[in-house]
Amino acid sequence: MKSLKESAIHFLNLTASGQSREAFRLYTAENFKHHNAYFKGDGETLMLAMEDNAKQHPNKLFEVQRALEDGNMVAVHSKVIMDMFPLGLAVMHIFRFNNGRIEELWDFGQAVPENMVNENGMF
Repeated sequence: MKSLKESAIHFLNLTASGQSREAFRLYTAENFKHHNAYFKGDGETLMLAMEDNAKQHPNKLFEVQRALEDGNMVAVHSKVIMDMFPLGLAVMHIFRFNNGRIEELWDFGQAVPENMVNENGMF
């Protein structure tokens, strides 16, 4: 049996590679909701948006940098590189699980700036 952290990472890898329907089938709860400001809060809308993103950016690179699990919550910090963000995006996904299924998801992203002030970087 996968840990919640492993499930969250597998979910993200599936969606990044264009397999969002499989990711949602395997991992989301029936009452799944998300908090991405650009899409309606239901799972179907987000799943289709993730599928569309993968089609639009077939060469997208998705790399998990670190993941944390605490009770029923998982946070995954990732690096995403695609055509429109050649320097990358720092992305954070926060998952709330119930009975091994994702019930709630938050995601945040920040583009890596060309001239970064912080000497520690974003990853």
